[in-house]
Amino acid sequence: MNEQERESRPIHYGWYVVAAGTLCIFAGLGFGRFALGMLLPSMGASLGLSFSQMGLISTSNFVGYLIAVLLCGKLSARFGARKLIGFALLLVGLSMLCIGASAKLFMIIVFYTLTGMGSGMSNVSMMALVSAWFTSRSRGKAAGFIVIGSGFAIVIAGRLVPWLNGKGGEGWRISWLVLGTIVTLVSAICYLILRDRPRELGLEPVGSSQASTPGQSRAIFEKEQVRPSLIYHCAAIYFLFGFTYVIYATFVVTVMVQERGFSEAVAGNFWSWVGFLSLFSGPVFGVMSDKFGRKAALITVFCIQAMAYLLIAVNLPGLFLYLSIGFYGIVAWSIPSIMAALIADYVGPHRTVSVFGFITFIFGIGQIAGPYLAGVLAETTGSFSSSFYLASGMAVLAAVLSAALPRESPALVSGGA
Repeated sequence: MNEQERESRPIHYGWYVVAAGTLCIFAGLGFGRFALGMLLPSMGASLGLSFSQMGLISTSNFVGYLIAVLLCGKLSARFGARKLIGFALLLVGLSMLCIGASAKLFMIIVFYTLTGMGSGMSNVSMMALVSAWFTSRSRGKAAGFIVIGSGFAIVIAGRLVPWLNGKGGEGWRISWLVLGTIVTLVSAICYLILRDRPRELGLEPVGSSQASTPGQSRAIFEKEQVRPSLIYHCAAIYFLFGFTYVIYATFVVTVMVQERGFSEAVAGNFWSWVGFLSLFSGPVFGVMSDKFGRKAALITVFCIQAMAYLLIAVNLPGLFLYLSIGFYGIVAWSIPSIMAALIADYVGPHRTVSVFGFITFIFGIGQIAGPYLAGVLAETTGSFSSSFYLASGMAVLAAVLSAALPRESPALVSGGA
């Protein structure tokens, strides 16, 4: 493509990839995972589930997620991100439809494990695809716009699910069927729009210049090696994020309904506010990480999250609950976008899928442990306060580890593998 043709193109195709990516996260994570918090109270009441059993349903999703990220690097290398994302979203949609028709806890756990597998494959592949379409100077912003898909899903689920749940004694089944159908449609849209790399369309990544071409960047990364300890450092930070945020996402609605006395509809409105505020989290903190560095952005986000967890742990008047929801929402999906950009900066576009898949595996372990321990603590103490105190402390630890990240450019940190 010559310079005149490039200038005549109003929007780089990379931004169409971002739009499809937003839909991917909207469906795979937003509906496939975060809608569960709205569905659990009705499901629990209908099926007679205990706190620990509800936590087990959530944990099954993360087990599937964990399995998927172990396979994601090899599958993406063999089939390409486009095919893998299309298949993964189809798996999410079909498994959700099956949950809506299930009558036994065991079958719900099996199908929700498959949902988690689809969520993991689609999420890791999509976030890694950003590194192929965008250079370092704009990766944070691009990834930030992709992750807001979860926010849109929460806004919709917060309004739609309570309404559907009201359609009879087992309205939660209708919710699963409707959400699963939407995800299935999104899988087809993403397959039609996504491309594995810019050169398929004769393009360079967004932000490329003559001074720094993709080929030059790859050559640098091939000569330099990031210390393995630095990757493990990032994995530990991502583990703590997975452990903490999912406790809030899974049980905050349950806390409002069963401990604070809110109706399910009112709690749904609160959760919709989380979704609305989270629309700003990815772009704002993604741009912040591009401008001021990934380290500064991570510290800021974890400090805000620690306050969100602490405020709901302490049984204070309603104003503090609003502040907790506000703090959680405004930074909700910022960490994945920052970490995706950080890993791409560390290892280069060609290794991002495998390395981001590894740290997401560690992240997944945190997600497995979080809801289960939260449910057990709630049954032991009779309240979720202890669970949120634990989450707050873990978020503070994550901020400390983020502060310990190296100051220099990670891409130039060399060492033996």
